[in-house]
Amino acid sequence: MEALLRELAPQVIGLLVRKHGQFDACEDAVQEALLSAAQQWPVQGIPDSPKSWLATVATRRLVDEWRSESARRRREENSALMEPAGEASTVSESDDTLTVLFLCCHPSLSAPSQLALTLRAVGGLTTGEIANAFLVPESTLAQRISRAKQTIKKAGAEFVLPPAAELAERVRVVLQVLYLIFNEGYTTSGGPDLHRADLTAEAIRLTRLLRRLMPDEDEVTGLLALMLLTDARRAARAVEDGSLVPLAEQDRSSWNAELIAEGVSLVSAALEAGPVGPYQVQAAIAAVHSEAPTAADTDWSQILALYDVLEKVSPGPVVTLNRAVAVAEVNGPEAGLELLATLDDDSRMSQTHRLVSVRGHLLELAGDTAAAREAYLRAAAKTASEPEKQYLTRRAERLT
Repeated sequence: MEALLRELAPQVIGLLVRKHGQFDACEDAVQEALLSAAQQWPVQGIPDSPKSWLATVATRRLVDEWRSESARRRREENSALMEPAGEASTVSESDDTLTVLFLCCHPSLSAPSQLALTLRAVGGLTTGEIANAFLVPESTLAQRISRAKQTIKKAGAEFVLPPAAELAERVRVVLQVLYLIFNEGYTTSGGPDLHRADLTAEAIRLTRLLRRLMPDEDEVTGLLALMLLTDARRAARAVEDGSLVPLAEQDRSSWNAELIAEGVSLVSAALEAGPVGPYQVQAAIAAVHSEAPTAADTDWSQILALYDVLEKVSPGPVVTLNRAVAVAEVNGPEAGLELLATLDDDSRMSQTHRLVSVRGHLLELAGDTAAAREAYLRAAAKTASEPEKQYLTRRAERLT
């Protein structure tokens, strides 16, 4: 039932917005309808036409809201809204779902707002579930969603797919939002848990949906492959007490072979189709890691060559950070440290623990245990993730 509700949520929003306008009011009404369904369907059974049921309940919520705030003339004008909303539509459910997704990732919104609105309107998650995932109070998250919908309204965004001239940029934003959702689930930014499996699963589900709606977009395929190949390692990333296990020390027999096979197949097809994009290259890197039977068998020369490509198509500090590890594996830790030094004055890296953490790793490989220990401790102090903090602290203690 939960899967059905999540699938229907953007379809019903699309149906109501096309009929009544006012995305913000329709989204609120659909959320109330979803809540009613979650309470009633387990007792009464799933209706024969669940989409019509949700649309009818949501429409009645709209009418109740408008009746409470409008004058008699406005109520009379909207009296037709009391009629149950049917399934009929000249627009496909796929188009509606895709349009809702693009609207939630509208460029006028901040990244946190895009994440929250996408998870609620397209993912069907409740405000409380999203707040819990991102470790913020529910009231704060509710305000963020409310402001996001008002921003879309003020921007004059229409419920239509972006024009062809804007589509590529809007797809890029949508993919970025989906990848942010995945990353927050794969390594939570704070709190006691290393993973949020519900977020990674939802990001993969939405990316599968997007690929079904846009099968010719190779970067969509690349992102799905990257998610699958990364998530395939999830079971090996922590031991029973929640302690983090680095890639080189993971039990590869516990990696999900089915996800790896699917991911490798997807990225291979995407790379053969035409010009490569950053998600395809990252997926190819993940595939090289996944196909190595042991850490010692990893083809670091191929990984470095792929990072060289990635730096050309999508340069940035995170790419340089990861490339430094590959450089160290191929050319020695000193070469990796030299590349890392180019990031010291990059303000984008000052708020994260990852630069200091990688420096500690390369210093340890270079044999400078004192400097490595100091770097690990500094990195541990900068992260809000308890599993990462514990892992970095243990690394430092091991070098005492």
